[in-house]
Amino acid sequence: MKVVIIEDEALSAKRLAKLLGEVFPHMEVLTMLESVNASIAWFHENDYPDLIFLDIQLNDGTGFEILRKLDGYPHIIFTTAYEQYALDAFKFNSIDYLLKPIDKEELLTAVNKLEQIHKSEESNYQDKIEALGKQLMPTFRERFLVKVGLQFKSILTDEIAYFSYKDGLSYLHTSDQCLPIDYTLDQLIEELDPKAFFRINRQYVISLKSVKEIHSYFNSRLLLTLSPASEEEVIVSRERVLNFKIWAGM
Repeated sequence: MKVVIIEDEALSAKRLAKLLGEVFPHMEVLTMLESVNASIAWFHENDYPDLIFLDIQLNDGTGFEILRKLDGYPHIIFTTAYEQYALDAFKFNSIDYLLKPIDKEELLTAVNKLEQIHKSEESNYQDKIEALGKQLMPTFRERFLVKVGLQFKSILTDEIAYFSYKDGLSYLHTSDQCLPIDYTLDQLIEELDPKAFFRINRQYVISLKSVKEIHSYFNSRLLLTLSPASEEEVIVSRERVLNFKIWAGM
């Protein structure tokens, strides 16, 4: 954790730096600044630290003036000998307000607050990333509502072996049913998970689990045996053979 100390009393600044080294050896004090002007100049030329220990009453003004001049600012722990600034200090969303001389236990408590905030921010960030990932992840159809007689039946995509097209109609095939559906194969391939379904030709979109046998066929094509069995030969067209082999892990 990178820290800047703003304190116009050199002995107080050195004492605070020493305390931080004892209690939080992982902290790095980047610089110790003594005035409003020097602090504003430093922040305009350098990246912000993770934390500022900020004295309120400085020789050329107040610590509040520094914060008002900055374009945003990092986490703040105010350090002062005056209690009357507490209300103003918390208007700047400070982590804590420590009275001098700074007590080691109070310092420990204040910095621990910041570490808990960091953990919460990291957790929230990770949650947002995961939520965004889910939003960006493509969603595929999980079920089809198919008319069977006078009723509609819900069929999970996992139950589907393949889809076929014949005489102007599309059909959904499960292990024991063949049902007409109001989708073209072009529409289906847009809504199905490409890892699970592949369009092998103009008449068939098949699931990987439906493929029982694969045979070489003339003219560089492939002949498939599906389950349930098709009434006609199921052939992977020549222009789709290479992508089919990749999809099927051949």
